Amino acid sequence: MKTQIIEIIAQNLGVRTNQVLNTINLLNEGATVPFISRYRKERTGSLDEVQISEIKEQNEKFTELEKRKETILKTIDEQEKLTSELKARIENCFDAVELEDIYLPYKPKRRTKATIAREKGLEPLAKIIMKQVERDPVFQANSFLNEDVETAEDALSGARDIIAEWISENEKARNIVRRGFDLGAVISSKVVKGKEEEAAKYRDYFDWNEPLKKCPSHRLLAMRRGENEGFLRVSVSPDEERVLENLERFFIRGNNESSDQVALAVKDSMKRLVQPSIETEFANLSKEKADEEAIKVFAENLKQLLLAPPLGQKRILAIDPGYRTGCKVVCLDAQGNLLHNETIYPHKPQEERKMAAKKITSMVEVYQIDAVAIGNGTASRETEAFIKKLRYNREIRVYVVSEDGASVYSASSVARKEFPQYDVTVRGAVSIGRRLMDPLAELVKIDPKSIGVGQYQHDVDQKKLKSSLDTVVELSVNSVGVNLNTASQHLLTYISGLGPQLAENIVVFRKKNGAFSSRNELKDVPRMGPKAFEQAAGFLRIPDAENPLDNSAVHPESYKIVQKMAKDLKCELKDLVRNETMVAKINFEKYLSDEVGWPTLNDIKNELQKPGRDPRKPIKVFEFAEGIFSIEDLREGIVIPGIVNNITKFGAFVDVGVKQSGLVHISELADRFISDPNEVVKLHQHVKVRIKEVDVARKRIQLSMRGVEQ
Repeated sequence: MKTQIIEIIAQNLGVRTNQVLNTINLLNEGATVPFISRYRKERTGSLDEVQISEIKEQNEKFTELEKRKETILKTIDEQEKLTSELKARIENCFDAVELEDIYLPYKPKRRTKATIAREKGLEPLAKIIMKQVERDPVFQANSFLNEDVETAEDALSGARDIIAEWISENEKARNIVRRGFDLGAVISSKVVKGKEEEAAKYRDYFDWNEPLKKCPSHRLLAMRRGENEGFLRVSVSPDEERVLENLERFFIRGNNESSDQVALAVKDSMKRLVQPSIETEFANLSKEKADEEAIKVFAENLKQLLLAPPLGQKRILAIDPGYRTGCKVVCLDAQGNLLHNETIYPHKPQEERKMAAKKITSMVEVYQIDAVAIGNGTASRETEAFIKKLRYNREIRVYVVSEDGASVYSASSVARKEFPQYDVTVRGAVSIGRRLMDPLAELVKIDPKSIGVGQYQHDVDQKKLKSSLDTVVELSVNSVGVNLNTASQHLLTYISGLGPQLAENIVVFRKKNGAFSSRNELKDVPRMGPKAFEQAAGFLRIPDAENPLDNSAVHPESYKIVQKMAKDLKCELKDLVRNETMVAKINFEKYLSDEVGWPTLNDIKNELQKPGRDPRKPIKVFEFAEGIFSIEDLREGIVIPGIVNNITKFGAFVDVGVKQSGLVHISELADRFISDPNEVVKLHQHVKVRIKEVDVARKRIQLSMRGVEQ
């Protein structure tokens, strides 16, 4: 890795060069982001997972840039045009746009107007005109007539084509136009003639323009979607007159007829070659930026969803509610295994309420149910009201659970493999129940794009979206840690260093040999090499292990240190765990070494006090306002409770207990100015909102949190 690249990354991220270098070395050695951020703090200077991910991303970009340089150098060298100066310039270029500008004159071209003119022998005439000394270019043009060039105007036209291409390949010219776009680019959108009715949902963009810099990501993505669907024409353009003036000022150096020819070539070059090229560049850059913002919102929402509070290992009765087809009910044991399933019909048209009530109370008693999980889709509120009115032989808490993605899971190969003998409705209800117990363990089975948090997930760069969301899932799973003896294959897949094959091998090994009694037994799993063990072990927990550290985030490589601490205190290892009095007696400074610094020792101290601590908050029961079941029940001005179920750049969507979620615009989230909704709200947060406006016909609800006490 070049020193300059290390320095650029360090400068971009505001960290030290040695932090970047050590992080890249660890990544190259096969270490994962969660492992580096948790167990290699001494080497990285305690960089967090976000900083390490950014270093990884930038390093990958520069690696691609270096490969591109190799291709360019090879291509120019084959043309025998690679001078030592040009080679040095390419090798020391670390900007992708600048690199392509340098390469442009040497880039193999398809047949252009300029190449046709060269074939006719007009390049010498173009050079004469470009010097702008010749006062009579027509006279000069006559000497270039041949069977392919019949008139002086034909000759001059061909010469101008060559000059236009020279201008388009000139770095300074491209930077002049680029600066024009940078300073004053306007994005415009117009409806395609004849498609006004089909494009009704894009009506806001039928005749729209605004400065590109001020265009928010959601609006840009909406316009681009309309363009991709064939309803809108979208363009990005600068102040053309000013840009043309600047180009003419740079290229026109005389005041004669040759200069007039150059002026014509400059105008042609800008319109036909340079402006379309730079427009594409800016369109791509703006789309890339919009994608990044949308993906960032999506990733933040997904993280909050994955780290939602778990109820834990309780016996659950889960309901996937419905009207005509009934409510599918399942009973799960504390490990999430399906014990029983059936269908009840408490709502119209059947309205078999007595039978439904009898079945529910019986199931609660027989299967010793601790809590009820109700999906938040169709008939959710009515089902919740019905369940809460029933009397049980024990205290039962009722939770409304997000159904997003449950139907995707129920029809997936994963669900079919888990429940081959049951239909999709049973699988969907099981997923709802398990989400209450442990949202993280259940949601990892679903493609993150199907979970329904974020906007325009189908319009952004799919490769970048997948990479970002996979990273979020990986970091979330590893921040919580998993029980090695109960974790599903899907959950284990995301553990640092494992992946699909090792995750499957662990599950197969577990079935064959029984529960793991120590982390060390992981080494017996087929294909579990030293590197995979190193990366994974600290994130896997064994609750009843003989060694209590196996149920903590202390890495096996640090066991000797903790054992020495216990020996020095003349106590057993188990006497140290969860014993703050004993931990307070440890002189941690005594265990400092070249390999083990304060970051590791502080982590060990925290783990001894609270081993395997779950970073997720405790779950809370939520209740919607009574008497509100549909949009028609809402009245402007009333304040009611709601749950945040989606966050975007322009605001937050809140479920207030009716079918449609309401929007709290970013300007209505707080009494102060905020630039990001995440400053005020988090996904699944319980909030109070005021009904600002209700549009029943369009099924739109406008909400406000301004002046509402939370």
